[in-house]
Amino acid sequence: MLLRRRIGRLGQRALQAAWTFGTAHPSDPPPRLVFASRHGEFSRTLSILEALADGAPPSPADFTLSVHHALAGLLSIAGANRAGHTAIASGADSLYHALLEAAACQAERPGQPVLLAYYDEPLPPPYDELAPGDETIALALLLAPGGRALRLEQHPAAEPAGHSPGQALATLLDGGAAVAFQGDRLAWTVTEADDAAA
Repeated sequence: MLLRRRIGRLGQRALQAAWTFGTAHPSDPPPRLVFASRHGEFSRTLSILEALADGAPPSPADFTLSVHHALAGLLSIAGANRAGHTAIASGADSLYHALLEAAACQAERPGQPVLLAYYDEPLPPPYDELAPGDETIALALLLAPGGRALRLEQHPAAEPAGHSPGQALATLLDGGAAVAFQGDRLAWTVTEADDAAA
């Protein structure tokens, strides 16, 4: 209840998705956390800036929870998880850099699962002009031994275009064999792979 009162709607969705995986198998080692978001909880940042513009002190809760790794920290505390966490923010490529980070973490420690949480929502006006077409999304993926093997490839992007991250993952998780997505700087392809090649 305390966590729900402190975090916003988007943060609640992200933690709800991540909590399911983070507590599913208590006998397993706790997962390393990788959180990713293009904008984070932008409403908090905006609230701080508006308070400063009005000459008022920002809300302590907004200030504390405005950093990009705040949700990962809260989940770590709530779940007594000391496995460590990483926060990723790299524009329209954030989800795919997070997948790359999560895969690298698991390659380093194959016996430890990695929990990836990705969350974002459209920017409010007038900032929505900077990132049109964003979607509200909160999802969690667990990378663990014996799971579905995927191959992630990246190439230089010709121009920003393509599926949104949510659409791309939905296609893949619904049984699609391959998904192509073009971010700000990179073009990404996610395909089925043999275990040895993943």
